[in-house]
Amino acid sequence: MSIDKVRAYFRSLGIEDRVMEFEESSATVELAAHAVGCEPRRIAKTLSFMADGHPILIVAAGDAKVDNHNYKARFGTKAKMLSPEEAVELVGHAVGGVCPFAVNDGVTVYLDESLKRFDTVFPACGSANSAIELTIPELEKYSGSAAWVDVCRGWRDED
Repeated sequence: MSIDKVRAYFRSLGIEDRVMEFEESSATVELAAHAVGCEPRRIAKTLSFMADGHPILIVAAGDAKVDNHNYKARFGTKAKMLSPEEAVELVGHAVGGVCPFAVNDGVTVYLDESLKRFDTVFPACGSANSAIELTIPELEKYSGSAAWVDVCRGWRDED
């Protein structure tokens, strides 16, 4: 199972005990916020796309939506999310538990600017009923992100 890969990864970092598993689903932003007990915008959702023939992950705040214009300007292609089957095969995690940790080789992780307004956020841990609370520097480090991007809308006051 995916969560086992994530747990093993976090065990190697000495933070496995911070992984939370819930009796209830945390597969959507709203469900995760309820399970964790935080505002939906503090859920760090991980969206999977295909760009330039390779899978990429964009981790964004729960209240942010991918802006097609900004996405195309950054990645040179239209935003096309992976199907649930492609997510499992290419990323290594099922939809509802997709996270930027312990992903398959060849997957590039990007963090969206929408996350920077929080001290801590809650990404999933490879299952539809898990999360971990991380600071932004921890998320940056543990996700192995390639870069910060600004490809989302709906989270700024002016949006």
